[in-house]
Amino acid sequence: MEFELVKLGSNDVKEFEADMQEAFNKGAEYYSGQSENVLPKEDIEEALNTEGAVAYKAMLNGIMVGGTIVNINSVTGHNHLDFLYVKDGYQGKKVGQRIWHNIQQLYPETKIWETCTPYFDQRNIHFYINRLGFHAVEFYNQHHLDPTENATYAGGNPTGMFRFEKIMNQESTNKQ
Repeated sequence: MEFELVKLGSNDVKEFEADMQEAFNKGAEYYSGQSENVLPKEDIEEALNTEGAVAYKAMLNGIMVGGTIVNINSVTGHNHLDFLYVKDGYQGKKVGQRIWHNIQQLYPETKIWETCTPYFDQRNIHFYINRLGFHAVEFYNQHHLDPTENATYAGGNPTGMFRFEKIMNQESTNKQ
């Protein structure tokens, strides 16, 4: 199987957004019973249009099977994984791990990667901690709000999010 990570083109955005929303919605429905749209299109567009944002589509044998949006700060080396998704029907085939492996190779100067995921999504928590080597460092909830958000999450309710970090190069991080 031929896998490649390719920068997202403007012609791919609509499919990318729809596939990402479907993947997030199916995960939310499976793990929490939520049936409403948990990832508004506006959130994806905001991530795509943020300074430092780079989006990639994951291609397997010529088919888009997932993707990611990362936010790169080349000055600090503190980068953010905004979104990573695997298209419905392609989970469990190591697509997410391949996406992440390629991202790490594309940004070898990264000192710290950061990302968040909802507290209820056990599959994501397993993926980030056990497969990718991230560490849970903070839990945002109604008693400890994410300072970068408007104090609400999917559907307007503070549901709780884990913040993860992955330190890539301990020596260069300690020099700051």
